[in-house]
Amino acid sequence: WVLLGALALILAGSLLGALTSSLALLMVGRVMQGMSFALYPVAVSILRDELPAERLVRSMAAVSAMLGVGGAFGLVVTGFLMPAGASYHRVFWLSTVAAIVVTAAAALVVPSRPRRVHARVDWLGAFALAAGLCSVMLAISQGAAWGWTSPRTATAATLGAAVLMAWWSRSARVAQPLVSTVMLTRRPILLANAATFLVGMGLYFSFLGMTDFVEAPRSAGYGFGATILQASLLFLMPGALSAAATTLIGGRCIERFGARAVVAGGGLVGVVGFLMLAGWHEARWEVMVAGVLTNAYISLAYGALPALIVSEVDNSDTAVATSLNGMFRKVGGAAAAALVGALLTPRTGGLAAESGFTAVFVLGAATAAGSVLLVWVGRERSAAPRLAPPILLRAPALAATELAA
Repeated sequence: WVLLGALALILAGSLLGALTSSLALLMVGRVMQGMSFALYPVAVSILRDELPAERLVRSMAAVSAMLGVGGAFGLVVTGFLMPAGASYHRVFWLSTVAAIVVTAAAALVVPSRPRRVHARVDWLGAFALAAGLCSVMLAISQGAAWGWTSPRTATAATLGAAVLMAWWSRSARVAQPLVSTVMLTRRPILLANAATFLVGMGLYFSFLGMTDFVEAPRSAGYGFGATILQASLLFLMPGALSAAATTLIGGRCIERFGARAVVAGGGLVGVVGFLMLAGWHEARWEVMVAGVLTNAYISLAYGALPALIVSEVDNSDTAVATSLNGMFRKVGGAAAAALVGALLTPRTGGLAAESGFTAVFVLGAATAAGSVLLVWVGRERSAAPRLAPPILLRAPALAATELAA
């Protein structure tokens, strides 16, 4: 029922965005669409409840990797739907149709299982976590526009940090917190979440950097002067196809080599791709090949990191652990978007310096290398017991947390 409730809100938000021309109502619709962030942890929890162990890893990797695949294809489809002068309503109509199809499929296919154990929902903890995250992410996303040293940025960042510190202190004391601080501070989970933060940054370094680069006019001394459609079809489509193909093999690789090795291998591929973008971007094919490599890295990491997290927690902790993992990914993306905006600030001529793009892609390579290092040093030297008592599934509060992100 939580899954269907989230899908219903997404459908309503998409329909509202398709029908309205009011900015206020459009923002309301986008907030409702934000419930899509709650789908992933709930979906992973359903997989763990319903599938046998021999099918779980591959299925979980496929669902996780689809986050990257969907994002890549979303950029491509938007290029087709949004030629010059086209109305933004087209995108919302597409998401409305997709929401109708997915909601109907979920109602018919996903089984309804009553929870055998019920726990009190930590609503205060959910609200505090959501408020703290919102404030910190507001400072990150608006820092370039407000000024990184402006009172508004400092106030938002300080307030968010204070709320998160209070949330952490309270969560360590209550009997049934929204998120176990013990779970978050375990070495493998802590470092895997840190790696997820870096992978989330890499996704935005890749598609924001590539899109702006290829659409820059030749007169800038770089770029290809691509239109939105050309950028989608020629430069982003190969990467989207690479992400889709990687999804097909990612689960098998995790089963054979382990999630940690897959993240490390994917990270090395990402380092090569980002360094190609930084140093070799004069020809179209060079950018296309680099995009294929960076998207393969994102897809592999998105599939393997949640599997790595889930392998460290009990079944009842799955939704909480994957929800927090998704939060780290989204916060990383927000941080990267802010950095890209700062590095690609237009000069006097209205165009960013080529050195700004080089810096973006070098940062992408650094985050990919960092993800390799974090997952490799995150191995526990001895087996750790499962957490006790287990954290029970609290889907409504998880949805609130994901919506904040």
